[in-house]
Amino acid sequence: MVVSYHIWFGRVSGGVDVFLLISAFLMTLQFTGRFEQQRPRALIRHWLHLFRRLLPAVVVVLTATLLAAYFLMPRSRWVDILNQGWASLFYYQNWVLQKAAVNYYATDHSLASPLQHFWSLSIQGQVFILWPIIFAGAAWLAHRYKLRYRALLTYIFGAIFLVSLTYSIIFTATNQALAYFDTFARLWEFALGTLVALVLPGLYVAKSARVVLGWLGIAAMLSCGILLQVQTAFPGFVALWPTLAAACVIVAGQSGSRLGVDRILSSKFLVRLGDNSYALYLWHWPILVIALAWSGKDHAGWLSGTVIVALSLVLAFLTTKYVEKPLREWKWPEVRRRRAAIAVVACLAAACVPLGGFTGYQQWEKAAAAERAYRDNPGARVFDANYVDQADKSAPLAPSVELAAGDWPVFDGGCKSDDAALTNICSNDKPFASKQILVLGSSHAHVWSTPLLELADKRGWDVQVITKGYCPVTLTKDKKITQECVDFNKETLEKAIAMKPDLVLTTSTRTDADPGTSEFVDASWVSEMKRLNDAGIPVVAIRDTPRMKEPVPDCLASHKDNFSACDANRHAIFADTNPADAIAGQIPATAFLDFTSFFCNDKTCPAVIGNVMVYKDDNHVTRTYMSTLAPYFEQMFLSATGWT
Repeated sequence: MVVSYHIWFGRVSGGVDVFLLISAFLMTLQFTGRFEQQRPRALIRHWLHLFRRLLPAVVVVLTATLLAAYFLMPRSRWVDILNQGWASLFYYQNWVLQKAAVNYYATDHSLASPLQHFWSLSIQGQVFILWPIIFAGAAWLAHRYKLRYRALLTYIFGAIFLVSLTYSIIFTATNQALAYFDTFARLWEFALGTLVALVLPGLYVAKSARVVLGWLGIAAMLSCGILLQVQTAFPGFVALWPTLAAACVIVAGQSGSRLGVDRILSSKFLVRLGDNSYALYLWHWPILVIALAWSGKDHAGWLSGTVIVALSLVLAFLTTKYVEKPLREWKWPEVRRRRAAIAVVACLAAACVPLGGFTGYQQWEKAAAAERAYRDNPGARVFDANYVDQADKSAPLAPSVELAAGDWPVFDGGCKSDDAALTNICSNDKPFASKQILVLGSSHAHVWSTPLLELADKRGWDVQVITKGYCPVTLTKDKKITQECVDFNKETLEKAIAMKPDLVLTTSTRTDADPGTSEFVDASWVSEMKRLNDAGIPVVAIRDTPRMKEPVPDCLASHKDNFSACDANRHAIFADTNPADAIAGQIPATAFLDFTSFFCNDKTCPAVIGNVMVYKDDNHVTRTYMSTLAPYFEQMFLSATGWT
């Protein structure tokens, strides 16, 4: 289900929800059986045995994916893949994706991480830690207070089911993208599997009913991804569809009828496929994503998809036969816990070596480049009349293509960021400063924090930042400005007036990514600046920076010997004159700064200036370039404000 829907249909099937339910069902049978047979719970031994079985296939797929990504995927995505590699290995990938607010339903799988599918394994791994603790705790209570073990577990997991499902419904309705990867929003699916295992021994279902339940469950499971709009509903109450369907198939069990669906499900082919299903899940997604990234396509066709499925099946079979099965049957680690622990650590080490080596190499490369940066990566200093070029012509670009994505401003006081809402509340941690500056606006205003922070550090000023992506200071909705942005700006302006900072810094104009749209000043921008000015708050407004025709890091990676191929035509992306000039006289307490000459010449807006990558994507200026601009920002800022 998962593989076919992902590869051939580009949809989510609901198969993962079934997968989570079944894993809890089987684990419950295991622990209730131990209790009834009066065998020790032995949690440490259980966890070591479990992860010793799960990790070998993970390590093989993870290592192969890193190697393939190195050769076949853009360098700009390496750091993200590396970070997700660590998260996948240690079962917290879902939290990483949740923080990044990843769109799991995006139709363009070529832009996804090849390790993104580890989110479900991460949630499963977390539950594999939590559930045994609950089983062991319930066993202790049952012995201590002479309680019926199954009944006690039914109450406990019934409560978990109801609370988690309620939470999941509410969270999905308010923020579905975050809820999808949330562990607690998924616990009810595991709890449902546990409840099925607990009540199943006491159920009597007639043969005819088993036949009906089996076919009903299979039909509902297979049709889920087609009939349901999972893009806006999972994992809320709608996810009851595939999970209850799976429960129907489990309850149907062996019907004993030649008309039962179990005759098909018990066929040698499907049982053999089931034996390889874990490895198949691990392999299919990285093969799909890497193939699409390499080919430049955004989805697989029927022919290419069939090739991907076939390759996934072959690799799954080989992994199961030559890695997973031999290590699972290896008796040496089962003799003592110490041996099992050694086996688990050895698996982790096998993956940590390439991950750590890659991470260490990047850090070394970054440190080495930083030592030579002033000479070899002058950036905006090349515009200085007194600049003398002493750079090594073979010096690497700064920041590197791999590290560009993370080249945001750095604050001593840190940031409270909400990636889902695209908001940043940051500070340089100088509460008793002589002056306070507040940065407002979109992420384009946020990147100007870098030269401002360097200036503030010299003068001992306090810098506070309240910004939101895709949300310049405006109260006018349009095709890009949402109501959420308007509401954010209303609230932020009230905060600004209440804070009464010595100055507000923001952007004045807005560039747009739509073809044919010129640079402009938002309709309500002047009135909002006037409102700040009337409150006694002066404003410094900076002209927006250009938007490039494509993501610069990817372009530079494809044109290693010709960076100019990534330059943009100035007249196609930027206004010939500053649109803010026409309204400057209306708000005399607002000073206007224009740094366009540091980004564009008469004809082009270069992607690289002074061996520094100007843009971290297609529109945000890198912290590295902004830092080289700091001396010129300081001159213009002090001149505009009259501060010393």
